[in-house]
Amino acid sequence: MAAVEDVFSPTGLLSKTIQGFHPRQAQVDMATAIELSLKKNTQLVVEAETGTGKTFAYLSPVLLSKKKAIISTGTKNLQEQLFHRDLPALRDALAPEKQVALLKGRANYLCTHRLQQAVSHSGELSKDLQQQLVQVKQWAVRTRSGDVGELNVLQEDAAVLPHVTSTVENCLGRDCPDYDQCHLVKARKSALEADIVVVNHHLFFADMALKDVGFGELIPAAGAVVFDEAHQLPDIASQYFGEAVSSRQLHELAQEIKLLYLTEVKDLRQLDSVGDKLISSLRDWRLAFPTDPQRGNWREWSQHEPVIAAAARVTESLELLQQVLKSALGRHQDLDQAYERCVLFMQKWEQLLSTDRTGFSFWFETTARQITLHQTPLSVADKFGGYVRASEMSWVFTSATLAIGESFNHFTEQLGLQDAQTLRLASPFNFSSQAMLCMPRFLPQPHEREMEAALLDIARQVVDANPGGTFLLFTSHRMLQRIAQQLEAFTDRLILTQGSTSKRELLDAFVNDGKAVLLGTSSFWEGVDVRGDALRCVVIDKLPFASPDDPLLQARVEDCRLRGVEPFTKVQLPQAVIALKQGAGRLIRDRHDSGVLIVCDNRLVNKGYGKTFLASLPPMQRTRSLEQALEFLKNTHITEATDVTDITDITENTEA
Repeated sequence: MAAVEDVFSPTGLLSKTIQGFHPRQAQVDMATAIELSLKKNTQLVVEAETGTGKTFAYLSPVLLSKKKAIISTGTKNLQEQLFHRDLPALRDALAPEKQVALLKGRANYLCTHRLQQAVSHSGELSKDLQQQLVQVKQWAVRTRSGDVGELNVLQEDAAVLPHVTSTVENCLGRDCPDYDQCHLVKARKSALEADIVVVNHHLFFADMALKDVGFGELIPAAGAVVFDEAHQLPDIASQYFGEAVSSRQLHELAQEIKLLYLTEVKDLRQLDSVGDKLISSLRDWRLAFPTDPQRGNWREWSQHEPVIAAAARVTESLELLQQVLKSALGRHQDLDQAYERCVLFMQKWEQLLSTDRTGFSFWFETTARQITLHQTPLSVADKFGGYVRASEMSWVFTSATLAIGESFNHFTEQLGLQDAQTLRLASPFNFSSQAMLCMPRFLPQPHEREMEAALLDIARQVVDANPGGTFLLFTSHRMLQRIAQQLEAFTDRLILTQGSTSKRELLDAFVNDGKAVLLGTSSFWEGVDVRGDALRCVVIDKLPFASPDDPLLQARVEDCRLRGVEPFTKVQLPQAVIALKQGAGRLIRDRHDSGVLIVCDNRLVNKGYGKTFLASLPPMQRTRSLEQALEFLKNTHITEATDVTDITDITENTEA
């Protein structure tokens, strides 16, 4: 079997079989390090900046290895891109005999049993839901995978999807009459037989959490795991090592109970009344919190009298529902399964009401209609690090943003990676000629009222000067909306605002227009790949420190203080540096790109910690003069079209 270094040589397999392939040293260094990790079952952390070709660098040694491997990505979209585009191209060149499989969480697969239930009771659904159900039913006859991602006629969050997919709580498992035809079961079987399984981080940690209590079997045993976009892991792992209960989950349980009364156990009228009682208590529970969506400290809010009273009514409703369901055990399998779900929810609910335990952040988040309680561990280092050390596997963690300056300590300590080897690979792009960083003079402080007018003025000047497209990235929705409303009066360019339609549609419109202005918050700071003149300038409103009101941040800060550690440098600064690196990374995505990054925050220059941010950014030209930055923007143009056949460039797409 060929060595990885030979595969990447100018006369190697990739150069011979993949049109437009150009080997680069950073790519070879990364692939060689991963090859060694696979052989020795070690932990490897790699920061591979944009343009290094990290996708090919980790796929190649995995394909050449004899080990079964799991590749985990940051998002479902990146997961699909990897499986449908990047992996087939490399597999055909290096290991055509290898079997690969795509595996998603159960909520991504059609449940034929629940579809039949929904169709049989469609008269009780709204007209919109009935129309969506017809589309699902028509597609269900054609689909082979059952992956609802194929349903392009529906939005990603279509209201019908919870009615035709399953959750851990409502899945009947082997008791399901459609078990032999279950799309999820088929996908899991395919994964068990595959040499390489492509998953996403949420699925990986959901399964790992189940393994911890002896039930995980979704992700098959493997000899190697590769995490792409690994900077997301600490926060995602925290979610799955904690507990959460939402009013939506409880509301769905109540609705299903009422439906069972109407269809299967019509003599058990008490089911209908206890379902109504739970729905009513959940409505009161939501009304005990402010109308506007927010996140808050549950330890504090759980002491408010209206919240205490509303929570007590939910507890009473759940207890009554549990008693009624228990008295009806054996009447119907869906009723038995609902009882098990009710018991589980009751256990979690009681746990989340007990907020006096240490080592956790207790917090809530609300939407217009729902509320979710969370219990999140302050650290996953012991659990995840222990899991890694106990395994006899190779673990690879890679992203364009993992290090703070030259140090990986922040990342490795969060995940408990005590024995990890680290590698930092710089981008091959010529940032000093391709890009300029501007930190405008004479700006107000970020918290001052005058900042809004200053941001609007900079945005107006940039749009006037920029021959291509512009990203305006914000740290708050409020500022985004205020600038968006005012900017339209100053330009006839297409203004695209996050939230007005789906992210996919916004990006498609932005690229197709070529000189549009897109205003976005956190989800546009990473996982977006726009090349060429379509994106020539990125404006960031301020350094992306987490909100001091964020309950998880508050808990981590308090924990640092209790341990005698300075929380700003340990928690707040590293998170902000990684976020700024992600935002800055939207600008230069190709060796032919050019453009300007403008950071509208004087703290980057006049605070000591500004040096930490600057040391983590690419080596662009720097200026304090907005006029100089605008001249650079006007006078530097792409002189050569991007070669779309260069797959090594295309594989850097991390679109989410």
